[in-house]
Amino acid sequence: MKKIFIIASIIVLALGVASCHSTEANYKAAYDKAMEKHQEGVGAETYAKIQAERVRFTEVINGDSVRLVAMHVNEVKDNNNPAQRYSIVVGEFKQIFNAQNYANRLQQEEGFASYVLYGGPDMKYYVVIKGFDDKEIAAAFLKGMGKKVKMKILEPLPWILEKI
Repeated sequence: MKKIFIIASIIVLALGVASCHSTEANYKAAYDKAMEKHQEGVGAETYAKIQAERVRFTEVINGDSVRLVAMHVNEVKDNNNPAQRYSIVVGEFKQIFNAQNYANRLQQEEGFASYVLYGGPDMKYYVVIKGFDDKEIAAAFLKGMGKKVKMKILEPLPWILEKI
């Protein structure tokens, strides 16, 4: 009787463990559901206007329009490079794990001493490819970034973050 109970427990446990794996379809369904909730009560046209306003250019530097956003941010503890006043942001993440992985890829594949900042109104992790003390130099780097960086940078990035 005891052996049957042990064998039955092992079978039930094995079936439970085998049925708990996630698939890409499950992740996509969860993401789509979260996006629907995020956009709940907002029409498609209004949402598009919100996104356009979010990425609009805010300042003219060296004759070019660039998105420059001033915000309070903090350096993440594992940051080997001290953050400078103007940072070129190439990634925004809600989880530190994703931000650090992206920063590590930039270091390994592109050779940049990238780092992660945290804060802002949305309390996000911002991946910085390079920092500058002068916004004109930062804007010049941003303008020629396509020639310097081979990795794909997601829209609406990159932009300049002014640390205040």
